[in-house]
Amino acid sequence: MRALPVRLDAVLIQALIAAALSFAHLHDLASAAGQHGWKAWAYPVSVDLLLVAAWRRLRSGGAKAAGWSWFLVALTASLGANVATAGLLDLDAVPAWLRILVAGWPAVAFLGGTLLAHDAPKPQAAPEPESDEDVVAPSPSAPELPAAEPESAPSLTASVPPALVAHARKVADDHRARTGTPIDTSTLRARLGVPMPLAEVIAAQLT
Repeated sequence: MRALPVRLDAVLIQALIAAALSFAHLHDLASAAGQHGWKAWAYPVSVDLLLVAAWRRLRSGGAKAAGWSWFLVALTASLGANVATAGLLDLDAVPAWLRILVAGWPAVAFLGGTLLAHDAPKPQAAPEPESDEDVVAPSPSAPELPAAEPESAPSLTASVPPALVAHARKVADDHRARTGTPIDTSTLRARLGVPMPLAEVIAAQLT
């Protein structure tokens, strides 16, 4: 014999039966109070949902006062309908005060469900100020180190071969003989084919 995929629980079956009976009593009371059609079926749904929302709030561990308050409100509405439809109330002549309570229940259920579904935002803790021990003060006895001076570029004078200086002097003399003016650094660099820094060093030695 194959085992059932879902084990039947006696407590669960009893809860379903009780919920169905309470659902029917709420429907009958709402219908007798003038709420016909789909409205009569919506009343027991709103009561049961409010009970579930209050129970979830109690299980969550926060705001137990609000959870218990709305749980008792929904439980009173359910028990009241059960007692009223048990023969103690003439459903053919529902009193005016009961009609007012039934008509005002949707607003009460909406308010309770909204308050239970949305928690109040928790205040954020302010950051703790830093203590004096956390702030490290500079040591007054520590000497200040002088700023590092940029290293001077190595002199190019020692790297200029004498033969190159002699050749540059001949080029400068030839330029003066042809033009009558001393040779400039740019022309000297172009005639010698050397970088501009080296041409400047050579030109300084020619003066």
